Amino acid sequence: MAQRRMFSKKIVETDFFMEMSPTAKLLYFYLNMSADDDGFVGNPKTIKLISGATDDDLKILIAKQFIIPFDSGVVVIKDWKIHNYIRKDTYNSTVYKFEKSQLLDDANGAYVLNESEPSTERPREVDTGKDRLGKDRLGKSNNNMSGKPDDVIPYSEILGYLNKKTGRSFRNVEANKKLIKARWNEGYKLEDFKTVVDNMVSNWSGKMFNGVPAENYLQPKTLFSNKFDSYLNQVPRIEQKETNQAYDDLGLPF
Repeated sequence: MAQRRMFSKKIVETDFFMEMSPTAKLLYFYLNMSADDDGFVGNPKTIKLISGATDDDLKILIAKQFIIPFDSGVVVIKDWKIHNYIRKDTYNSTVYKFEKSQLLDDANGAYVLNESEPSTERPREVDTGKDRLGKDRLGKSNNNMSGKPDDVIPYSEILGYLNKKTGRSFRNVEANKKLIKARWNEGYKLEDFKTVVDNMVSNWSGKMFNGVPAENYLQPKTLFSNKFDSYLNQVPRIEQKETNQAYDDLGLPF
């Protein structure tokens, strides 16, 4: 196993990375330093203790999709191939063959789970090139978060924004992607999805719908349903008091 590891600034200088706590960032670097030549770490909890990080820091890295967890307890660095290029004459294949068999490479060279597993594709603006030791050969980045061709649906950007605003962990499972694709095909774009999330987080926070916290409805099957246009055109609430208006007036999701 190689004794040197590289880190691409195209990953560790993104907003997603910079928004994390210092201990979560430190844990990420420790995991990268401890990974094998395929980016797998078999003892992430031990590395967590060594780095002084917490369980929450590990969960943050998973939620923000910087690492991919497996049922076996093994994790893999999602952007391993973007950070590192291992020469063939020094490369040693991972011992975690089963976990590796569940992965594919996306267009940027990052790991994603194959279609039989939940996808964890995360928004990024990376042209991988090949990161050799001592040289960053990554191409130009696009500062627009939605800088993708129109025919590529930014599932991750949309779900990532929803997760950020609600503190949830919705993933790229087919049920969520199907809803997003339906609205996308109707002509709505990334900013429309963000607006719907912002509107309904504002309008439903602190409310109760039939004895149920309205925040429970801040999920893809509600927000990205056929009521999407209605949610898009709602006026965000600045301040709201308790009310017993009819459910339709509250913008209920049913």
